Amino acid sequence: MAASRGGRQPQNDGYRTLSLSGHVGFGSLPDQLVKKSIKQGFYFNILCIGETGSGKSTLINSLFNTSFDDPVSTHFLPNVRLRAQTYELQENNVLLKLTIVNTVGFGDQINKEDSYQPIVDYIDAQFEAYLQEELKIKRSLFSYHDTRIHVCLYFISPTGHSLKTLDLLTMKSLDSKVNIIPIIGKADSISKTELQKFKNKIMSELVSNGVHIYQFPTDDETVSKINTIMNGHLPFAVVGSTEEVKIGNKMVRARQYPWGIVQVENENHCDFVKLREMLISTNMEDLREQTHARHYELYRRCRLEEMGFRDIGPENKPVSLQEAYEAKRHEFYLELQRKEEEMRQQFVQRVKEKEAILKEAEQQVQTKFEHRMLMHREVKLKLEKQKKVLEDEIAMFIEKKANAELLQSQASVSTSVVSLKRDKDRKKNQGFRLELLCFDVRDEEIVNVHEQREREKLERERNSPREFQK
Repeated sequence: MAASRGGRQPQNDGYRTLSLSGHVGFGSLPDQLVKKSIKQGFYFNILCIGETGSGKSTLINSLFNTSFDDPVSTHFLPNVRLRAQTYELQENNVLLKLTIVNTVGFGDQINKEDSYQPIVDYIDAQFEAYLQEELKIKRSLFSYHDTRIHVCLYFISPTGHSLKTLDLLTMKSLDSKVNIIPIIGKADSISKTELQKFKNKIMSELVSNGVHIYQFPTDDETVSKINTIMNGHLPFAVVGSTEEVKIGNKMVRARQYPWGIVQVENENHCDFVKLREMLISTNMEDLREQTHARHYELYRRCRLEEMGFRDIGPENKPVSLQEAYEAKRHEFYLELQRKEEEMRQQFVQRVKEKEAILKEAEQQVQTKFEHRMLMHREVKLKLEKQKKVLEDEIAMFIEKKANAELLQSQASVSTSVVSLKRDKDRKKNQGFRLELLCFDVRDEEIVNVHEQREREKLERERNSPREFQK
């Protein structure tokens, strides 16, 4: 009782602060969270945007001091593609599942108008996948592979002049969806004076065009000072290399040129160390929290509002999820009934129109049928008349044929008699003509023959009375 009385404090926002008189044990809660997090591991997803050959793969290999399997890309792809690869890294018993998403073919097309759209669609797709997992009745967020993009490293070509239109359009379309950290790749290609002017030019263009990049947090006292300083170094001018060069008695990662050596981890040469410290050592967890609490929540709110869910009703009263669900369900049910009634009316209307068309077609068919029947009757009458005429002609023909056959039979009898007579005459004529021919050929023999025939005739005449007398 004494402890409770002595430990009471004034009320603050509806709750009281009490002091403890002894050890309880929840002071080890951070250690429990650390053990659980180490056992579970961490997810960190990096999106690298930049033109082909801007040094994206080399910088990632340098940041994590390893070699990732990233095939070489060409400049002849018809559109932008995103290639995601996940790796497991371990440092001091801390497991990190790192996903690197590379934009292949970005800025290589002649028409760059929609080059950023596949990137926006990919980021939204990861948010949508996480939202669908949250909305499930049986969720598994503990073992869910979170693929939401935590940071976007935007590589700017070291032209030394200004940002390209494609860069401004892409960052403007992504600043509300992902944490953007601008980077000048291959910064050893321009001088320090030009590089500083280029940095100032980039930041002024981003501000004037309303592009919001990621600012390192300054609300935490432990890192506010270093983060404030690093915010002034944006965009980081970096150089990446996986090759080691011997300088003195030490092997360092560097790029060797005929005019000298650029050390990757030398802050006087480039901002690689600053980027690595800010991205991995100091602000990785803040990037993860910003992704979930800011960008994902914005996407989630817009999607739920599109689905009809609201926190406040028409009368500015709080609405529970169940009430919003029931209201939306009722609204969908009414909309479904309305559409069903419209479809039913349309169906009835179309049936009536179809019936009218069918009736009209039926009437046309009936009219054609009656017309054809009338034509059929007329044709039939004509054919019957023609048939009767043909039958009369056939009867007359038969009668004429009979008469003709009778006449022919009579004519054949008379013809046979005449023919016999003609045959006899023809034979006589033939004998006479033969005699004449023989006479013409052999006159003497014919005369002799004729005389002999005359003699024989006279002898027969002489002998004939004698025989008669006897």
